[in-house]
Amino acid sequence: MRVIDSHTEGEPTRVILSGGPDLGGGSMGERAARLARDHGDFCRSVVREPRGPEAMVGALLVPPSRPGSVAGVIYFNAAGNLGMCGHAAIGTAITLAHMGRIGPGLHRLETPVGVVTVDLHSGHDASITNVESYRLHKAVTVEVPGLGPVTGDIAWGGNWFFITRDLPCALEPENIRHLTDATLRIRQVLQDQGWTGVQGAWIDHVVLLAPCDGADARNFVLCPSGSYDRSPCGTGTSAVLACLAADGQLKAGQPWVQKSIIGSTYTLHCEMGENGGIIPTIRGRAWVTAEAVLHFAPGDPYVAGIVPA
Repeated sequence: MRVIDSHTEGEPTRVILSGGPDLGGGSMGERAARLARDHGDFCRSVVREPRGPEAMVGALLVPPSRPGSVAGVIYFNAAGNLGMCGHAAIGTAITLAHMGRIGPGLHRLETPVGVVTVDLHSGHDASITNVESYRLHKAVTVEVPGLGPVTGDIAWGGNWFFITRDLPCALEPENIRHLTDATLRIRQVLQDQGWTGVQGAWIDHVVLLAPCDGADARNFVLCPSGSYDRSPCGTGTSAVLACLAADGQLKAGQPWVQKSIIGSTYTLHCEMGENGGIIPTIRGRAWVTAEAVLHFAPGDPYVAGIVPA
């Protein structure tokens, strides 16, 4: 299996160029559903140890179903499919540029949740215009063991997020272990109490948000696999901007600088969407880190990846 690895503001992406499963025809959503239903072992084998770090997101390139798209792409991590992924979309664009498949300018990527536009500024710098993002529920309060009441919004930015400013501790790198434990507990309580996205979708991401110097906010983001996002989280910040716009705290075109837990940043702005939400644009940097051929040897006891205890 041939892959190209990159990182976007610290968060890794693995683009699968060849050797992936045949998902047949149909829409990107239909093919993504087949990947999740029939090829879970493939996904886990690509992004879990011993082949990938816990934060790795896979990007499977497939032929697009809509004319005018430079590629179709299905994103996934160790926990399963992702509807969209901001950092991986930027990483995919930089990888395609590295391969000579695209140059500076506007391009379209087809994802399971819709077409996103890529503006490639240089070999390491791109902007992604995301799908329409919106808030579903405002000021949901849950009682979390060890934390007490936690209040936040439930919003969509290409994935489902619970966004809160109720912090268990300061958003600093030395607190990553504690922040991970706290957000895991928040997510479990949301699930136990029946809070979901549209059509019962799992709220698989949790965002902790705080003011900071040098940016509009700093965040800590729990991802579906239980790892934390090293980047500022493009879909998560899209959801944050949707909440701000719904509260009248962010105007169309107003820039927003989002800092991650490791200190990297995205710059975003939004326009109003057709269905009452916003259309966010995320600008960030990515670098190719490796080109590799993955091997899956018969008899390898961890050929499908190491499952955490």
